[in-house]
Amino acid sequence: MTLYLSTDGPLHRVHPLTKLTLLLVVLAAALLVPGYWLPIALFLVVLLLAVWGGVGRVWLGRNGRVLLPLIIMLFVIHGFFNPNGQTPLFTVWRFTLTREGVAYAFLLSSRLAAIVGVALLLLLTTHPGDLLTALTQRGLSPALAYIISSTLYILPQMQAKAKAIMQAQQARGLETEGALWRRARALLPLLAPLVLGALVDSEERAIALEARAFRVRGPKSVLHILPDSPGQRGLRMGLWLSVVLLIGWRLWRLFASLS
Repeated sequence: MTLYLSTDGPLHRVHPLTKLTLLLVVLAAALLVPGYWLPIALFLVVLLLAVWGGVGRVWLGRNGRVLLPLIIMLFVIHGFFNPNGQTPLFTVWRFTLTREGVAYAFLLSSRLAAIVGVALLLLLTTHPGDLLTALTQRGLSPALAYIISSTLYILPQMQAKAKAIMQAQQARGLETEGALWRRARALLPLLAPLVLGALVDSEERAIALEARAFRVRGPKSVLHILPDSPGQRGLRMGLWLSVVLLIGWRLWRLFASLS
């Protein structure tokens, strides 16, 4: 019930903290650096990493399903209704598409594509248990590590559970295909078991964690030791340094503009 692909690609052998640090760097660079060329370049770099890691086809498919509806919505909302739009491109009925709105929608779309792309790459090539183990082995609080890990994987888990509930209801004769109103009516029987199932899963997960002495403090023995080479540790230090430099550069520009 996760997006993880159990293969033996090169990215699967990279330490989870290295991929998590890459996610933070792409997030900081996409949001802090002005312009849309850098997010586009970051998206292409992530695409090359996905192809090199052997998950390129799955990565592209899932990226398209996630990003395409969001990008279309961004272009419609900002293209026609952006308050800063001044230069009209064309008019549809009473709505005018503006150049400024399209440019802003393109900026948001490029940033969103870079961030979603690198997050999806992390989910496809990192087992949740490995990520949790890597965070706790570095001294992070087990509770905080669990929150980070569960947040990254809650969406695919909910999608898998919703698909199972929908298939069970279809087997009982519920019509879930056809006209739009029929699909909307089929959502109501889906919500109740989905929400109740999520609550039950949370309780079962809490019991399982307590049975494994999750809240016990002190060092714990682990069965699976994640290999971490000096090269990867040096790479992570360089990536963290780039994040610090990006934040410092952005703050310097902000103070320079205010003075």
